[in-house]
Amino acid sequence: MGAAAGQGFGVDIGGSGIKGGVVDLATGRLIGERVRIATPNPSTPDAVTEVVAEIVAKFAWDGPVGVTLPAVVKNGVTHSAANIDKAWLDTDAAAVFGKRLERDVVVLNDADAAGMAEIRYGWTGDREGVVVLLTFGTGIGSALFLDGKLVPNTEFGHLEIDGHDAETRAAASVKDEEDLSWTEWAQRVTRYISALENLIWPDLIIVGGGVSKKADKWLPLLEVRTKIVAAELRNDAGIVGAAVAAAGA
Repeated sequence: MGAAAGQGFGVDIGGSGIKGGVVDLATGRLIGERVRIATPNPSTPDAVTEVVAEIVAKFAWDGPVGVTLPAVVKNGVTHSAANIDKAWLDTDAAAVFGKRLERDVVVLNDADAAGMAEIRYGWTGDREGVVVLLTFGTGIGSALFLDGKLVPNTEFGHLEIDGHDAETRAAASVKDEEDLSWTEWAQRVTRYISALENLIWPDLIIVGGGVSKKADKWLPLLEVRTKIVAAELRNDAGIVGAAVAAAGA
């Protein structure tokens, strides 16, 4: 499909999968099914860019594209590489994608994109005070908002907890790798969130990522003081936020 008024296109790049789709910018919902392709190994810029091009081609989309990366992104340049190949370090990702796709591409941090989608399309109370979105997947992504305004490129997933990088202990991927029960994993997440609470004292925490689809199995097990809710857009939030960013640019 061509780029229609009121629509946007987003691609969300994760450590295990790359997914994309067309977004209704009025509602924040996907139009039709999203397409997901496994993240190539190694996940070099060239390899990942080819997958993004394949996804865009499947929709015959001809407008601007928003792309997320699990990285600190400033002015389209990636300054870190969490759960993707280190070749992304100091890469002008916007230029790389733009050259391959032959169009304007906006690149942003994956958790920031998910947070932007939740703040824009989720519950209106999400826009008040200090709000943190945490995405639990291959790693732990974070997005920080003050009264609905994004403070970009926070890396709260890499806080040191008990001598460990937090995401190596509490990411959703670790639950699967170590075959942890929901209770065992929730204890680790509690320890992580408690440390984060003591640093920034949030008013609300929103949890996203694939594991948010099973929020009823673990959110009630957390023993923290902050109100915690599951992301309303679930694991589509990154795609939606990327599409919004591209349309805004």
